[in-house]
This record gives sequence, C-alpha cells and structure tokens, in this order.
Amino acid sequence: MNRGKFLLAAVVMMALAIASSQSLRAQQAPAGNGVPVQMIVTVEARHGSDVPDVTQKDVMVYEGHNRDQVTDWVPARAEHAQLELFVLIDDSSGGSIGNQLDELRKFMEELPSSALVGVAYMQNGTAKVEQNLTNDHALAAKGLRLPLGMAGANASPYFSLSDLLKRWPQTKSRREVLMVTDGIDRYYGSGDLNDPYLSSAIDAAQREGVLVSAIYNPSAGHFGHSYWQAYWGQMYLAEIADRTGGEAYYIGMTGSPVSFSPYLRDLTNRTNHQYLLTFVAKAEKKGGLRSVKVRTEVSNAELVAADRVFVPAAQ
Repeated sequence: MNRGKFLLAAVVMMALAIASSQSLRAQQAPAGNGVPVQMIVTVEARHGSDVPDVTQKDVMVYEGHNRDQVTDWVPARAEHAQLELFVLIDDSSGGSIGNQLDELRKFMEELPSSALVGVAYMQNGTAKVEQNLTNDHALAAKGLRLPLGMAGANASPYFSLSDLLKRWPQTKSRREVLMVTDGIDRYYGSGDLNDPYLSSAIDAAQREGVLVSAIYNPSAGHFGHSYWQAYWGQMYLAEIADRTGGEAYYIGMTGSPVSFSPYLRDLTNRTNHQYLLTFVAKAEKKGGLRSVKVRTEVSNAELVAADRVFVPAAQ
C-alpha cells in the first residue's frame, strides 16, 4: 500500500471510529431536557447463594433500543436503608394460617430498626389497617390476628391492594408490600390473564414505585381446594410480583404451605440486596408509565425491577 492510500485508509478508519463513538454517546446520553427517575432494583444470584457486587458502571437501563444514562446506584444500606413495609393479609384465608402467624411476628420483630412496618387485612375490597407503619416492631406484630376465615370476606385482593396504595403517602423510603392471599379475584373471576382489577393494581404499584411480593395461602371454603382457582390465583400473584420487581412464593397446587419461614428468609435476603437506581429518561410532554429494562453483564448477577416506571412530564 503506498503512502497516499495508507493515509486515506487511516483517515477513513478514524472517521468511522469517531462516528461510532458519537453514535454510542447519543444512544447512552439523554436529551438535554431528560427527566431523572428513581426505582428500586434487587440484585439476585443466577446460581448459588452468593450475590455478586454490582457497581454503577455495570448497570444498563433501556427504553426500547435506547440506552438511558445511569446517574446514581446507591445500596439500600446505612443512611439509605429506610424501608416501609405493609403486611397485607386476606381476611378470607383459611384457619391454617394460624400456624404461620408466629413466623410472621418473628419476621417483623427482626426487621432492622430503620424499617417501618404495618399490618392490614383485605376485607370487602378494602385494606383494613390494624396497625399503621411504625418502627416499634413488637407493636406491629401485635396487629396480626387470625383472619375472619369466611369465604368471600374479600371481594378481590387487587381492590384491597389498590386501596392501600391510594392511601399510602409518598416518602423517600423504599415502599414494599407483602401480600398473604390465595390471589383469586372473586369479583372478576379466574381463567384468563386480562383481569382489569389486577391490571389496575399493577399500574398503581408501578406508578407509586412500590414493590409487591406475595405468599400464596388458600382461602376458606371451596376455592381453598379448587385446583383451577388456585392455579389462576397463583398466576395472578406471580404476575403482579414480577411486574413490580417483587417475588411470588407459591406451592404450585392446592393446600397450605408447611411453613412461611423459607419465604420470609428469602424476602429478608432480597431487601438486603436492594439498590436505589437513578437514571435519566427521555423527556416527553406528557407524564405516564414507561416500559424500561434494567440489565447487567456482571457474571452470575441478575437485576430484578419493575418492567415500567412512572416518568413525569418534561418541565
């Protein structure tokens, strides 16, 4: 290759490199009037129990094919450990849950001092609060009682969740709900994935940035041993947990869990591996829920978060 051709090739390669770099920066960087958004992300280990360390540079956020700029990634520990947790129990649960109430009390009492915990019961489509959020965990544990145990005492667990979210003031703390229910929507019915009340509850939780986890527990009456109803109830609970960044614990059949303890230990472990993620979303004239994907290439790490986040309108 003569000198002229060599210089031409070098210029072309440099131009391509610059164009590629500019394209990557354009893809990663938000528009000048981007909107900062925060969400809770849980880091899980794909294999084994050792959760890998994930740093801010390891986190990627996408809106469709466009990558947003990550501006903060803070472990939910120390001064950022604030947590508000509501335990929301279905009042139509069967009497077998009485065996697990002591496990729930122990879980609540062992929460870190930075956590506020409250207790509410799903009753006639509302969330009947037995104990408001408090850092007195022993007091909160006293709010637990045996459910009414009457079939139909709760019309829809998703009505009750939406009611709780509507009355829960926004704070800077992580906000999470642990639902204990069969997940069956007696108002809409079961048998498809288009339950409008489930969808409304998911929308509300995502809009408020609240993580929802759930433990399946059968109800009193016929639905408590109906495989078909139990199957769809567990499907609904799995959907709302997945789509809000929580976790669903179920047994895959009718009957009561032998113990809640393994689920509660896992839930504690999850809260200990959560981060506050801030990224800059694309600015739009109208605010609303926006689909996002949170990813990492760290080996053996998986980031679990809601699949949509509320993005305010551009100012």
